Amino acid sequence: MNIKITSRKFRAKDSLKNFIKEEIKSAEKFYDDILDVDVILSYTKLEDSIKTAEIIAQIPGKTLSVSHSSDDFEKSVSAAVEKLIRQLKKVKTQRIARK
Repeated sequence: MNIKITSRKFRAKDSLKNFIKEEIKSAEKFYDDILDVDVILSYTKLEDSIKTAEIIAQIPGKTLSVSHSSDDFEKSVSAAVEKLIRQLKKVKTQRIARK
């Protein structure tokens, strides 16, 4: 599985990158055939700073996309990974049901 992290309008720290990699690897327990994962972090400075994490996962035959916004990147990444895990479980269940 290839993990690519892109940060828009800021430079992500190594600790944040390591956190993201660990979170993504935890999703691999639920679906073994994840090919590529792109994580896009963006920062919007309004009255409140909004930090968005978007995860795009490539699996055989499908592309899954999730995103979440909050006031902290760790919260955004964790919530987005939870959404991704739900989608992976659904795809795996559908795949098993077809067989």
